[in-house]
Amino acid sequence: MAKRAATFELLLPLRDSGTPAFRWLYTALRAEILEGRLHPGARLPATRDLANQYGLSRGTIVNAFEQLKSEGYVEGNVGSGTYVSKILPDELLQVTRKAGSQPPPGRKRPRNVSNYGMRVHPFPSLAIRPTRAFRANLPALELFPTRLWEQITARRLRRTSMNFLLGCHPMGYQPLRETVGDYLRSSRGVNCVPEQVVIVSGVQEALDLVARMFVNPGDRVCMENPGYPGAALVFGAIGAKVCAVRVDDEGMELRNASLRGSRLVYVTPGHQFPLGVTMSLPRRLELLEWARKSDALIFEDDYDSEYRYSGRPIPALQGLDCNGLVLFAGSFSKVLFPSLRLGYLVIPLDLVTYFAAAKSVTTRHAPMLEQAVLSDFINEGHFGRHLRRMREVYAERRSVLLECARHRLTGLLEISGVEAGLQTAGFLYDGIDGESAARAAADRNVEVVPLSRYNRGRMAREGLQLGFASVDSREIRRGVHDLATALEGESRASRR
Repeated sequence: MAKRAATFELLLPLRDSGTPAFRWLYTALRAEILEGRLHPGARLPATRDLANQYGLSRGTIVNAFEQLKSEGYVEGNVGSGTYVSKILPDELLQVTRKAGSQPPPGRKRPRNVSNYGMRVHPFPSLAIRPTRAFRANLPALELFPTRLWEQITARRLRRTSMNFLLGCHPMGYQPLRETVGDYLRSSRGVNCVPEQVVIVSGVQEALDLVARMFVNPGDRVCMENPGYPGAALVFGAIGAKVCAVRVDDEGMELRNASLRGSRLVYVTPGHQFPLGVTMSLPRRLELLEWARKSDALIFEDDYDSEYRYSGRPIPALQGLDCNGLVLFAGSFSKVLFPSLRLGYLVIPLDLVTYFAAAKSVTTRHAPMLEQAVLSDFINEGHFGRHLRRMREVYAERRSVLLECARHRLTGLLEISGVEAGLQTAGFLYDGIDGESAARAAADRNVEVVPLSRYNRGRMAREGLQLGFASVDSREIRRGVHDLATALEGESRASRR
């Protein structure tokens, strides 16, 4: 275990006037160690610092340290500091020690939590485990140029000024807002100026901001079905009435009674989540016209449209909007790495003041260093090169998946055409249940997500979501073979 320096002051219990200083200090430090507040390997403050803090003689501190050292609680030499021992004597003697302060006794009455607190449900965090076929919604992290990112970060730190350390405008670091605006205009067909760009931690924060700004409890919000569960959680927590609208081959069906009276519509037109459908141009124009007549807003989630493998790039729905109806959001986490936590929200100009105020009282602004490094990464051409490289890698992995599926999954899983993104969907044959199929696949170390988890109500046809971007060709081949074996077993079971 690596030693961890503790340069902070120690907060010890008050000393009883009748207790000798040496005995009080020794007992207090021993309790801090045994109750887990000072961890094995933690460095104790210097004797001089501890003496100044508590108004004791340095000799008293040294004597207490020596007593603890003789009993095996601490270790260290003159000049190298004093550390909590890695193995404590009470552990060797099997003496029970406390794991820390005990929790307060259980309350008889529940807390008075707000309506929001009662409605909000946790969004599952990204599981930290080895990547395997067919983990979805992840880029190829092993191919990210970490050394280059490190160099840009170091250069930024060397040039850091006092103004940089102070922070930035709530809407984000201005050079990054300008860079993102340029990128979205040229690559996604978005109509915007830098003032319309809000730097956020990702699409999830953008959803939360928009919901707080435009949705009141009881308002109707529509979203695709099946659709992104993170959006449903945000709208549900606000207290909105979430209405699910069926998706067909052209995207969200608009001739649906659920749309009537809707305040906000959430869509993923570039690459529908999770089915992968691209919303057709007539359907886009129809949606914009409906929003204009209904005085509603559209939240366009452009979560992974940077990666398109066939056909011409599809411009953003926002680029067709002439009435300020579309809020356009995207994230760099899908194209770079998830822990970056930087994304963008493009808003109509007349809403800038409202969003700046909301950001100023919530997150204040995104971390400055990460914003500056990302701005340099894009402006120096590294982002474009990374996208081109990843597009080639993902296209190859997509081809391997489709080819292997044709040979091994025919009659078991019908994989739809993969035009864009990091994952695809497949539909099951022979009445195979999606949840049962996922469990059988997991038994063979294959990760798939039942489409039913993204659906409100019963699905017309069961299916699975498969990611291909984060795993190499060899793992894809292995995954297809083992998934086929699992589905064959489920097919036999469903026929019995």
